Amino acid sequence: MEASSKLSLIDKITPVRLLIALSLVSVFCLLGTWYLGMNFILMAIIVVIGIPFSIAIVVYPKFGVLVLLVSAYLIMWVMRFNFDFPLGTLMDGLELLLIIGFFIHQKIHRDWAILKNPITFMILIWIGYNILQAFNPVAESKLAWLYTIRSVAIVMLTYFIFMVQIKSVAFIRLIFKVWIGLSLFAALYAFKQEYFGFFAFEERSLDSPLMRELLFIGGHWRKFSIFSDPVAFSYNMVVSAILCLVLVLSVKKTYKKAILIFLVGFFLLNMLYSGTRGANPLFPAAVFMLAILKFNYKVLGFSLLGLVFLVFLIFMPSSNQNILRFQSAFRPSDDASFNVRKINQKRIQPFIQQHPFGGGLGATGTWGVRFAPNSYLAHFPPDSGYVRVAVELGYVGLFIFCTLIFIILRTGIRNYFTIKDPELKNYCLAMVLIVFALGIGNYPQEALVQFPVSVYFYLIVALINITLILDKQKEKSKLLAENSNGIH
Repeated sequence: MEASSKLSLIDKITPVRLLIALSLVSVFCLLGTWYLGMNFILMAIIVVIGIPFSIAIVVYPKFGVLVLLVSAYLIMWVMRFNFDFPLGTLMDGLELLLIIGFFIHQKIHRDWAILKNPITFMILIWIGYNILQAFNPVAESKLAWLYTIRSVAIVMLTYFIFMVQIKSVAFIRLIFKVWIGLSLFAALYAFKQEYFGFFAFEERSLDSPLMRELLFIGGHWRKFSIFSDPVAFSYNMVVSAILCLVLVLSVKKTYKKAILIFLVGFFLLNMLYSGTRGANPLFPAAVFMLAILKFNYKVLGFSLLGLVFLVFLIFMPSSNQNILRFQSAFRPSDDASFNVRKINQKRIQPFIQQHPFGGGLGATGTWGVRFAPNSYLAHFPPDSGYVRVAVELGYVGLFIFCTLIFIILRTGIRNYFTIKDPELKNYCLAMVLIVFALGIGNYPQEALVQFPVSVYFYLIVALINITLILDKQKEKSKLLAENSNGIH
């Protein structure tokens, strides 16, 4: 019966009907392309590929996590191609799909124990405080809050996704390989910009007086690679260099150590091309913390050698613009931009002291200019993650945020000394050093708000907890195996 019905359906598809159907589809595609151009093609791709892709992200959360990490790294590069498409909303949608997958997972498994830790508690307080800013009576615009909370609260929720979906050492290794691979692509891209120039679409984005003022310094263009700006690029290079440095301590094969050491040098070299002074002290600071936490003669010897090389770089005579900007990072009193920031911070101090809850989330920067252009804070340049928090969320918000960073570092250091498995111990150490570096880097620049660090930061924080959880599972398995052998 079923076979006959199938045959009858096939019989109905005559050449004429097929031709009519294909003609209608062709006309529809032609009209769509005619009126909407590339947008129609993108919409068609989203319908054909996007729907099954979305289902795969929810059903296979590991796949979704990798898609999120890759997308966070590449989104600003894709936006430079000038597609008239809301890619930021696409990222929000991706994060929303992963959050749906998180709740489905919790509905089935109901495992909330892994979220019971000090870091989770502080993150929930921080999210709650940002949400309560909607009722800040001083805030000039509710729309500025609405647009900013998207990039704050939704991104912070990725912490819970990582906590639940990363369940094995093998998956952590895969994440690190993807991370380092993307970093290498970004470094090679910047290397190309430094020695072979920009692509035409990049030159178009630089063709404005403001861009030339910001990026053309001393007759030399600051490089931004695939990121939004040189700051985001330089901070990503530092973070990746720290990761590779610690991984050198965990890999055993000589060729892998050699590759990782080369990557550390290559990432730091490309960091110099960004011309970002605030990034320059971060790697030495991470090495200093490494020497404290992993105190042994090898690490101490390496640290002292690095210190000698750093001193040589700071004081050696040079006419190279990249080296000169690097040296100026260690002489802030001679840096005109640093002195301007000090003046701005001094000017805004009375406002911060008089407003314990700040001027409202999104009061400064893009959304402040867009939704409250005549407000006092709209045109104030925070130039610092901590200053922005103090201005927008008040000294109460600054206290909560600094407590969050402190709790992350304290938990990470405790976990590092608790974990017994050498591989997981080094992974935890790498995450602690990265948080330490970003915590310092958040003062001269806004280190945690741009892609991909805005997403990767919560991956890093989650891994501080996950490494301890996996270590406990390993120890429990060993104990059970030993007890089983003892019985037999």
